[in-house]
Amino acid sequence: MSGIAQQQAQEDFARARRKAQFELFLSSLQMKRSDLLSLYDVKELLRPKTETYIGVKPIPISRIVGSEGRYQDFNSTFFPKKEMLRGRWQSIDRAHMQYVELPPISVYKIGDAYFVRDGNHRVSVAKSRGIEYVDATIVELGSEITPEPGMSMRQLKKKVIEYERQRFLEAYQLTEDRLITQITFTSPGRYTEMLHHINVHKYYLNEDRNVEIPFEEAADAWYEHVYLPIIENFRENRVLGKFPGRTEGDLYMWVVRHWEELKEKYHSDLSVEHAARDLTEKYGLSYWERVKRTVTSLFRKQP
Repeated sequence: MSGIAQQQAQEDFARARRKAQFELFLSSLQMKRSDLLSLYDVKELLRPKTETYIGVKPIPISRIVGSEGRYQDFNSTFFPKKEMLRGRWQSIDRAHMQYVELPPISVYKIGDAYFVRDGNHRVSVAKSRGIEYVDATIVELGSEITPEPGMSMRQLKKKVIEYERQRFLEAYQLTEDRLITQITFTSPGRYTEMLHHINVHKYYLNEDRNVEIPFEEAADAWYEHVYLPIIENFRENRVLGKFPGRTEGDLYMWVVRHWEELKEKYHSDLSVEHAARDLTEKYGLSYWERVKRTVTSLFRKQP
């Protein structure tokens, strides 16, 4: 039996590797990544606030979307990407054939999605064998945003940004007709940063008043007297075109940060226009770099 099991395990691994290679070929045609999500990157993005031990339960393999440390070894459907995985993979496959009871895998749970802490090879073998559920020791991380099967980090980031935008609008009861709601970002955390800018402006507006002005009025004043003049300078000098894929809101945040850095570095009261020019010269793409980026994006179907 052991010789037959060994030969069958070799064939099973070869079949799983071929599936991984075929899926990699398909994903390259579609200009999209087929990697597992990195738990570290997802935790950095979502910043879960709680950690709760759930216990041992069966979980659907289809809901496992990432890994803590082996996300580069398996593709998004958990087929092995590397030849170096053969030994461990085949030993687990033989254990299945010989009805050896394996211990539960260990996972983190975020929403309805799971990330493997220990047991990546066991998940891969189970997937290859068509097994739909696997026993797992579960620790749940508290987050209001859930990764979905097949979701890339880029898509998850967009989901986080949209969540932050909605929370900002709801918290301050801002309706879509206010100009400030037109500001968008391509990186998480920017709405919190923008809120800080508005509150600083609100503080200065209230200095000479007996009654504190409402947040909405301060937001409108910040937009008109702080944000818009900087943006109009960008538009006049066609700065946005040198930062493909970015928004005016992104550029505002970058130039304000760069402005503060320059003033601290040179101990001089430089103008924001100077900071915008310096930022563009250092980090803006040249004409041919923008052409290359545009051509590449034409073939990228992944949102």
